[in-house]
Amino acid sequence: MINCKKFLLIFFLSFSYLFVNAQVAKYSNEFLSLGIGARGLAMANTLTSLADDVTAAYWNPAGLVRMERPYQLAAMHAEYFAGIAKYDYIGAGYRIDNKQAVAITWIRFGVDNIMNTTELIDNQGNVDYNRISYFSAADNAFLLSYAYNFENIKGLSVGANAKIIRRTIGKFAGAWGFGLDAGVQYNIKGWQMGAMLKDVTSTFNAWTYDLSPKVIEVFEATGNEIPTNTLELTLPKLNLGAGKYVEFGKGFNGTFALDFDCTFDRKRNTLIRSNAVSIDPHFGMEFAYKTIVALRAGIGNFQQVPFFDGKNKFTCQINFGIGIGIKDIVFIDYAFTDLGSLSIALPSHVFSLKVTIESFKRKK
Repeated sequence: MINCKKFLLIFFLSFSYLFVNAQVAKYSNEFLSLGIGARGLAMANTLTSLADDVTAAYWNPAGLVRMERPYQLAAMHAEYFAGIAKYDYIGAGYRIDNKQAVAITWIRFGVDNIMNTTELIDNQGNVDYNRISYFSAADNAFLLSYAYNFENIKGLSVGANAKIIRRTIGKFAGAWGFGLDAGVQYNIKGWQMGAMLKDVTSTFNAWTYDLSPKVIEVFEATGNEIPTNTLELTLPKLNLGAGKYVEFGKGFNGTFALDFDCTFDRKRNTLIRSNAVSIDPHFGMEFAYKTIVALRAGIGNFQQVPFFDGKNKFTCQINFGIGIGIKDIVFIDYAFTDLGSLSIALPSHVFSLKVTIESFKRKK
């Protein structure tokens, strides 16, 4: 018992030390807020309560136990800013039985082939274009997910993610981070409710820098601050959602969902904001014929933006999408989305693919 108390005391003091010495970054690991899968993006990221396939590992791991088939694979590719930034996702899920499911997920957002011109000028002061090199600035996340379904409470399931964050800026800087997510879903009579708490214990990114004397010289000459090793803290974020599934008859159905993203890192430019909490609502809907075809739309990202006339106006982001199912095995989804109505970037076309498998064994 004494050893256990000592361990808990050391753990608490260590965690407290990290928390005090870490820098709270308002938009830390923000690439994990973009969403995955064309269905979720088309519906304005309103899948906290609706996620019921392998992508639930991201939206709400509690939904993994609702996968219709034991094995599911999914992948997505998207490009932003006219192809400058690449956004990719790969996930694999396995429903062990009616009570348990697991999944692994990889997410990457990166900009590749960035020119490094810090060595452009040689020691004699001559410009040598052969000294230009290229590097990537990339954010990676690896998720290991587990979900459990309570058979004695019909419709209730819980799930959790253990995630590893790896962020790099070429060979100049890199960070390792670790975090936990927890989610719950409750479904009853067509109504679906969900909650997802991201970064439950806060996520720490430990940044290290490896700058050559030449790079430091360039930083000093251009008036840039020399970065030092530091800890970056990501505070918890709460996603709440509710959805309704409606049967119209003859195979036609509809799904409607409303989500609220709640952040606690001081005031953000959201529809509801304060120093204590900022709330970003978003609404999505889907109209489908069986599992063959689906039309989707969503609205969110409400912001108050100042215009040249000195007045503030509300803007929002509207998304559209379509989904096609082939024999309940292959599902191809498409989303047409922008980064906000005032974004100078061109709208993005997002494609994702999902494959569901009953068994890898051949039937005799």
